[in-house]
Amino acid sequence: MPPDTYLAGYAEVLADVCATGRRLTRPELEELRARGERAAEAGIGLRPLVRAHLSAARETHRALPRAAHEHLLAAVEQAVDAFAEGHERAQRLAVRQEEAARREFIDDLLHGRSDLGRLAERAARFGLLLSGAYAVAVAQGPEPYTDGSPVSRAVDASLAARFGARRILLTAKDGRLICVAPADQPEVLAHFARQARAEGGGGQVAVGRSHPGAGGVVPSYEEALNALDLAARLDLTDPVLHASDLLVYPVLTRDRQAMADLVLSVLGPLRQARGGARPLLDTLTAYFDANCVAAEAARRLTLSVRAVTYRLDRIAGLTGADPGDPAQRFALQTAVVGARLLGWPEQEV
Repeated sequence: MPPDTYLAGYAEVLADVCATGRRLTRPELEELRARGERAAEAGIGLRPLVRAHLSAARETHRALPRAAHEHLLAAVEQAVDAFAEGHERAQRLAVRQEEAARREFIDDLLHGRSDLGRLAERAARFGLLLSGAYAVAVAQGPEPYTDGSPVSRAVDASLAARFGARRILLTAKDGRLICVAPADQPEVLAHFARQARAEGGGGQVAVGRSHPGAGGVVPSYEEALNALDLAARLDLTDPVLHASDLLVYPVLTRDRQAMADLVLSVLGPLRQARGGARPLLDTLTAYFDANCVAAEAARRLTLSVRAVTYRLDRIAGLTGADPGDPAQRFALQTAVVGARLLGWPEQEV
């Protein structure tokens, strides 16, 4: 629909204003605002509409005596301002509605709260084709991420510049930055991880495994969240975590009671030590993290090698299992991982 469609009667109003010297009435201004809203809803930009108003004013100007020119300028100013106000109001409403629809879609996509067929239909509106496989990466930074923040905009711009209009969805949720990308394009999530850490000042990024279909985003997202949770509980400091590399931990925690029994039966005797179980448990953790090299464990604990060796002997005496013996190490190491996952000994298991 051409811009002139929204100017019906406008020239007559200008002529009357110039003839009487009056200002535009409230009903006239409301009509102009309403026309501005309808023009915005029809997808017509403000610039051609303003040009049409000025063109109509120029035609009116030619037929006016010089004394009326000032009245014309004042009327055009009022009219264009009211029309632009209505146009902007409609645009703001459209943006809010689009944002609300996007948030609802993202919640349904990440949590599986919608019929999969309907979800796939809505996904096309946001640039995703859910018939393929997708993977999800979640970034957690020193400060919470939010939609529209400088960090989020910078990461979004970097992805757009590098990969163009590929099927990528970027959003912030619960203080984290989330990227959903096709599974056959792992370079997208790798680039997202680098940019999120660079722009956000560090933090960690977890990448879930790829899963097919409209419902595949949910398990990938949950795997990424679980990886971040495991990193926090196990003090994993890797900048990028891949859920596929951490599958052993969900297996260990699948039977929580069995893991708790293992922790208590293997490590429970450490509570008899002076100072409790914590110092000896920290020694075991450092020792295993150092690939069972006492000197490296001592460096990590800021202790002497002799002190670490003494503690390892004490552990062997209390538990009956020697950390340095490969045949006895597995149960100890598994129990240490379980203790870290369960929060023992600070929390009862």
